[in-house]
Amino acid sequence: MTSEPAGRGDSAIVRPTAAAQHIDIRRVVPSERWQPFIQYHWIVRWECPEPFAQQVIPQPCVHVSAEPFEGAPRLLVNGITREPFVRTLTGTGHVLGAAFRPASFRAVLGADLSSVAGRIVPLGELVSHDDSPAATEILRPDATDEDMVAALEACLDRLDVIADPYAEELNDLVDAAERDRSLIRAEQLAELAGVSLRTLQRQFTAYLGIGPKWVVQRFRLLDAAAAAHTGVRTDWAALATDLGFSDQAHLTRAFTAVVGTPPATYARDA
Repeated sequence: MTSEPAGRGDSAIVRPTAAAQHIDIRRVVPSERWQPFIQYHWIVRWECPEPFAQQVIPQPCVHVSAEPFEGAPRLLVNGITREPFVRTLTGTGHVLGAAFRPASFRAVLGADLSSVAGRIVPLGELVSHDDSPAATEILRPDATDEDMVAALEACLDRLDVIADPYAEELNDLVDAAERDRSLIRAEQLAELAGVSLRTLQRQFTAYLGIGPKWVVQRFRLLDAAAAAHTGVRTDWAALATDLGFSDQAHLTRAFTAVVGTPPATYARDA
């Protein structure tokens, strides 16, 4: 099993310097069986004598995580959400999650991703198998990284998931939006896909549960967060233009809605 610490520069982790004092984040490569579907497993372990609120900028992918839910261990499907994502950690503990490739969880769900968008739902309520035993195994205090990943993948193995070739095309589009900072509008993504914007919107809603405009802007906001994390003075007006925002005020509004503070303020205490 290949495992490595998630870097402090991971732009989705809000205020990574403070986070590193309380939590340890590792990413684990999924087994060959699940690599077509899962980008990586993530494992968070924490020691927090006092409650510590950790925020993460939601990205365009579904996560399945083992966490307590209504007093019992469950595997939770976290649909793509527009809302800020915050967890308050206390004491000592851990959680395992699988970050699915953007369009690939639809094969697990067997339905449009719009049905779980903005929701957190136990996996067992969406498929025919009980997720509780796997979640219980994962959340054992002495569970190793290997134990946790094996338990999650064994639970998923029972679902007999088959890859959807069209999901691969959409995954490639999302990858392009992440890598290419010149992609600043959904229309550009539709042109790259060779379809109309309306068609792409329908496809994204079905396979991701969110539209292409949100996806493109979210990656550009993650680029802004990455700039804030460098500790280097940033010309926010110039960066706003580079990232496709109409002006610095537009970037500031969008960034504040996601992170909670303007980018210049955030950069000072990130």
